[in-house]
Amino acid sequence: MEFGPDGKICSFCGVIGTSRTKFAGGLGALICTDCVDKYHAILSSPSTRRKLERPWWDVMSDEEMLETLPKIARTAEQVDDFMHEWVQVLRSRKLSYNDIGRVLGVSRQAVWERFSRPLKEAPVDQAKSSANGSS
Repeated sequence: MEFGPDGKICSFCGVIGTSRTKFAGGLGALICTDCVDKYHAILSSPSTRRKLERPWWDVMSDEEMLETLPKIARTAEQVDDFMHEWVQVLRSRKLSYNDIGRVLGVSRQAVWERFSRPLKEAPVDQAKSSANGSS
């Protein structure tokens, strides 16, 4: 499983990692050090903590929301990639598709169809095509 920061995405600001980027997190969600600092400052003060009482998209323009949507799609893709890698590790440990399906609440067949091919060969679904500007 690839563990380096290259090409990984901060789930909070959308920055794309390089070999010099530092991330924290897990389970597919990552946070860059700039966002750690930003949210630490916000959460450390009761007055700035109030900023989190309201959804941040309430203060965004329509254009800002549209600009953010591809970042959300890339974050979702990153989590999906992480799931594929995780399933591959479980399979290398000889766990069955049935075992994996049981914990995911889906059938063995559904797990096999989604995860049996290596990530690079997995078919591109419509949401990923749309996120990349294809139709």
